Amino acid sequence: MSDIKVLKAGLCVTIQDIGRIGYQQFGIPVSGVMDEYAFTVANYILGNDKNNAVFEIPFMGPSLQFDFDVSIAITGATIQAKINDRDVSMWQSINVKKGDILEIGSAKGGFRSYLAIAGEIDVPVVMGSKSTLLKSKLGGFEGRQLKVGDITKIKNPRTLTKRKNLERKYIPEYKHEIDVRIVLGPQDDYFEKESIEKLFLSSYQVTKDADRMGIRLNGEVIKHKDKADIISDAAVFGSIQVPGNGQPIILLADRQTTGGYTKIGTVIKADLPKLAQVLPNDKINFIKIDIAEAQKEYKKFYQVLDEIRESFVEKPRIYTERQLYVMKKLFGKRIEK
Repeated sequence: MSDIKVLKAGLCVTIQDIGRIGYQQFGIPVSGVMDEYAFTVANYILGNDKNNAVFEIPFMGPSLQFDFDVSIAITGATIQAKINDRDVSMWQSINVKKGDILEIGSAKGGFRSYLAIAGEIDVPVVMGSKSTLLKSKLGGFEGRQLKVGDITKIKNPRTLTKRKNLERKYIPEYKHEIDVRIVLGPQDDYFEKESIEKLFLSSYQVTKDADRMGIRLNGEVIKHKDKADIISDAAVFGSIQVPGNGQPIILLADRQTTGGYTKIGTVIKADLPKLAQVLPNDKINFIKIDIAEAQKEYKKFYQVLDEIRESFVEKPRIYTERQLYVMKKLFGKRIEK
């Protein structure tokens, strides 16, 4: 078994994968990574399974010491990372040697970064997932964030023989004002028409009350026709609740499974990674689209990830007839195409 020792803990580093699917009916939140795009790309760079657990790093990173050789990848929020005081780049594979110390600084753009390992983080699988749910002390490393002195074990570590870089066109740019597309409903009929129109004409500011459960926004008041409360129903990643004060709350990965506030809309799948990267005081502009458009964007989101996965697959070299002839003359034997 190979070990990673935590020398400095960072802000709130946890182990996450895609989440705990199929347990919301029992009151267990899905949890999982906040930025599925950055998470998946990190694993694809290393040739991992797309749901391989990673370290999710909000804003300020840890210092980690490796007692084995392995390849890693860092994606997501723009951060300064160093190995033995030497700068290393993001969105590519990095080879780490036994005894190396990886230091991850604070985010310069965006909020959450991801550290993937070419191997498997050896923590228990709880209800089909290794994800950490902090409020329930469930999953991950003893159900909590990493702290100084912790030792995380890695199974089946690998070192890549060839460096892999993500093409620049696939690297997101993290801005302080973002457009977020939403589909109205399921309770949009509970709101005054003028307020719904204002939702799409105003910018909403991210408050300091933002974590893995949700983001409280501040901006134009959204008025209800009658009351804000409903009989509790299902909540999803991206549900936009509006309580009695008329200020929206966007529910995120660690959200409760049900909610009793009216929901004016839902953020589409393709724009959820943007929410993972916002900072307090950032601005959000809501854009209305219909279900058909949302479905197209859903497919496009995964098509792009499929393109990225394929870009890292080693393809056999194709030789021309002339090249085959020359090689045959040089090496004195038949070369197959």
